[in-house]
Amino acid sequence: MENYIDQHTGYSKAVTRDFFKNVYSYMFAALAISGSIAYVAGNEAFFTEYFLTPTGISPLFYVVAFAPVGLGLLIQSAYRRLSLAVLMVLFIAYSALMGLSLSTIFLVYAMPSIVSTFFVTAGAFAGMAILGYTTKTDLTKFGSLLYMVFIGIFIAGIVNIFMKSDMMGFIIAVIGVFVFTGLTAYYMQTLKNVSQDNSLSELDRSKLSLIGGLQLYILFVNLFLSLLRILGNRD
Repeated sequence: MENYIDQHTGYSKAVTRDFFKNVYSYMFAALAISGSIAYVAGNEAFFTEYFLTPTGISPLFYVVAFAPVGLGLLIQSAYRRLSLAVLMVLFIAYSALMGLSLSTIFLVYAMPSIVSTFFVTAGAFAGMAILGYTTKTDLTKFGSLLYMVFIGIFIAGIVNIFMKSDMMGFIIAVIGVFVFTGLTAYYMQTLKNVSQDNSLSELDRSKLSLIGGLQLYILFVNLFLSLLRILGNRD
């Protein structure tokens, strides 16, 4: 009996380790795709050619800005019905669109601020991820509350696109830092529970590792943008 328990525990740890290896592989791949595209497209020539028209902002700009929202919801809500290959294609498309959307930060903020804020974000994200994985406290209610606040600041952010209020943008950014760090801990705890679910098939586990990577990527990017709004120096 002891040998069986030891073998089962070892199997669970190996499965959990492989699950999180895949989760972080997806997350880092998305960051690499988005970062590369953002850097290449983050110049005035590209912005002028593709995102501006003689009368103002081009429709393509709004497609790039809002299409990732719909694509991200599609991936997370329909992953059971979609094949892993289709999910991979959508995941790459999402990362590429996010890269185009993020390219505008290179027109607004100085490169040293972007780099330093990225490392601050990485540190904060790693700390909250470890906390979420190791804590014994159930974060379900906490996560649900933060998710409602996230919806609120998302709507406020859309409104502020048209209001163009610097003060509102700053307040949203400050709240966003707390929301996205808290959600990082919550999602890490959720992913830990998923990784230890022995009832999942290999296909479902593969799909959920992609979803997990997507969720962590979204949290990282939003935390980065919130901190950049607070800490970044404009060109």
